[in-house]
Amino acid sequence: MPIGSSTSPHPTTTGPATGPPGPDYDGTSPFPPDGPRPARGRGDRVYVSVTAAIVVLPFLALGLAGWLLWGRLVHPVDLVLAAVLYAVTGLGVTVGFHRGLTHGSYRAVRPVRVALAVAGSMSFQGDVIGWVATHRRHHAFTDEPGDPHSPYRYGTHLRGQLRGLLHAHIGWLLRNDRTPPESYAPDLLADRDLRAVSRAFPALCVLTLALPFGLGWAIGGSWLYGVTALLWAGLVRIALLHHVTWSVNSLCHVIGGRPFRTRRHDRATNLWPLALLSFGESWHNFHHADPTSARHGVDRGQLDPSAAVIDLFERLGWVYDVRRPTASRIATRRRA
Repeated sequence: MPIGSSTSPHPTTTGPATGPPGPDYDGTSPFPPDGPRPARGRGDRVYVSVTAAIVVLPFLALGLAGWLLWGRLVHPVDLVLAAVLYAVTGLGVTVGFHRGLTHGSYRAVRPVRVALAVAGSMSFQGDVIGWVATHRRHHAFTDEPGDPHSPYRYGTHLRGQLRGLLHAHIGWLLRNDRTPPESYAPDLLADRDLRAVSRAFPALCVLTLALPFGLGWAIGGSWLYGVTALLWAGLVRIALLHHVTWSVNSLCHVIGGRPFRTRRHDRATNLWPLALLSFGESWHNFHHADPTSARHGVDRGQLDPSAAVIDLFERLGWVYDVRRPTASRIATRRRA
């Protein structure tokens, strides 16, 4: 079933409001309190514990990797596997989760839609349906109360901004602020393939670590090669992709240029140093100006590997109905 065909030719990019920001929000003040939160049950504690492990363990692996690199315990196969898996899982997020499933920038044939959802799930960033629901909610309330990871949550003064950057980068993951997929991703819930991929998320997390270990052992001929491949092509690769993705949430709403007009209070920016590592996602200002566009880097010299992959898939007949911005559309969104 093509993307979004359960509801419309392209899925919506936002869901119904969980609580509108109201006329009193001025764009600079801290967000209003969330109100009383229900007492955390065992399920909430398990969620926070697992999320903390997913966030912290790959980051700790960076320190271990640095120590091992000092001792030269790194093999060429580790770096090749890391690069390949970084590209596969990263493009699974950017091309699959984000531009395809969240925003309907194109429609894909069934095997490609499923393969991209599997690849994105192996990034360790959450199950596909939850990821899409959260991102659609972000677009519904960008940098306003209701946005799950705005760096302006605590206001625009220096202390609040620093606290907000930490919240937007990592802190929001530990709040267990659930975004209901019934409201924000009903089209994905209606897709049996994506429901299956979503349920398989724990197994795919195991696979994304087992794969480099097994390939390293097979290629190097020793378990030591498997261990170093697990470290570099597994944990370090996951940590790097995590922090690049989270930097789009945090830095790309604070630092960088804003050549295109976005909605009121939306401060999405373009941050060129992250362009290649994020596969074009850091051209975030135009993305928020035109969320359904399959291309985010629209100005000269703005490299957008995700858009290039979508172009390739279209030539191969794997995707169709690709939404590209015309010159006039870009001009209407550009600041005077």
